[in-house]
This record gives sequence, C-alpha cells and structure tokens, in this order.
Amino acid sequence: MNILLVEDDKTIASGLEYSLQQDQFSTILCHDVASAKKVIAEQLDQFALCLFDLSLPDGSGYELCKMVKEQSDIPVIFLTAVDDEVNVVMGLDMGADDYITKPFRIRELLSRIKSVLRRYQKQPQARAIIEVDAIRINTLEGKVYKHGDEIPVTALEYRLLLIFANHIGQILSRNQLLEQIWDVAGDFVNDNTLTVYIKRLREKLEDDPKDPTFIKTVRGLGYKVGE
Repeated sequence: MNILLVEDDKTIASGLEYSLQQDQFSTILCHDVASAKKVIAEQLDQFALCLFDLSLPDGSGYELCKMVKEQSDIPVIFLTAVDDEVNVVMGLDMGADDYITKPFRIRELLSRIKSVLRRYQKQPQARAIIEVDAIRINTLEGKVYKHGDEIPVTALEYRLLLIFANHIGQILSRNQLLEQIWDVAGDFVNDNTLTVYIKRLREKLEDDPKDPTFIKTVRGLGYKVGE
C-alpha cells in the first residue's frame, strides 16, 4: 500500500519513511510543494493515503490537500507543529481526514493511518435483485421468490441464503458459513443448527430437496451454490 509523504525536515522524513516501511507501507517522499505537485499530477492513482506537513518551504500542505481532493477521494492526514494546530481546522474544512501534532509517537500515527484507511475501505454495493435460476432475491424488500411466488423465510434463513447467493460457484465450508452468520447476526449458531437451516432452505427452494441442485453438498468440503 503506497503513501505519499511530504515533509521538509529530512531527519523527521527519514524516520517516518523507515517506520512506515517497517509496517509494510511503501512510500514516495517529497520535501517541498513543487515536487509533491509533480508526483500528485503524475501518480496520484497509485496512493492509498497522503501525509502532508502543514508548513513547507515553498507553500503549505493546504495547497496539496486541495489539489488531491479536487482529483480523487484519497485520505489526507496533516503533520503539524503545535503552534499550527489552531489553523488545521481550515485543512479539515478542505476535506483533510485527520491531523497529528509534532512531536508524536510513531505508533499513534500508524494507528491514525489505519483508522482512516478503514473508513475509506469500499464496501461492495449491494445488488437490489439477485437471481439464481428460478430463485429471485429482492434485497431492498428482504423477500425471496421462486417462479414469481414469494417464499416465506426466517431472518436467519434469509441471511444464509444471501451468503450463498453472493458466492455463486464457490465452495463454502461449514466453518465459513458459521463465521459469516455470527458476524452478521451477532447470534450463536452451532453446527447442528446450521444443518437444520440448510435443510429448511432446500425444502423451500428445491424442486426435489432429496436431490438438490441449488445448494449442493460437496462431500468433505462444504456447500456450493449451483452456477
């Protein structure tokens, strides 16, 4: 994961670059606005996050933040001296995501970087309609249909069906299913309960539950939704 680091103090910059690389980040380092602008113009799409010193010899981090935010939705964190802190509000109003005052602990900076990156993680947009053969799931209504007729399902059956429908053609182990149901529902579901719910889904969705085509058992591996 690449980070654009702009810091004019070469001692601080070198220490930051080393620490970031030790934490598995790749860095491009600039010491002034002019060189940073050139990198932003040519390589902005390669960066996951920008770290800008607020006070630079030929300008300020404000200029760089504005340039970045006009071109892309990439997070920006300001590095600022204590006496600059009152001015950082302007940077936040420009769209900067966070700031940290010097001197700072590297662990705190890394924590802030990871926190901002988590907020920017793109979640896949839920499909309004999911269709698998004769089965149709309307995720906006939370309803399931077969050949156009609504099939009544419980909340947990619906969540389990969505997991299958979002992994068409993939084999999911029982542990994977249990973990995903736990994560989504926050309820305890044991192995026996999972077996019961899969059996119920088959009875509701399959033409012949004893010879399922929608939710198939892959012996010794888990379950697979037919492609």
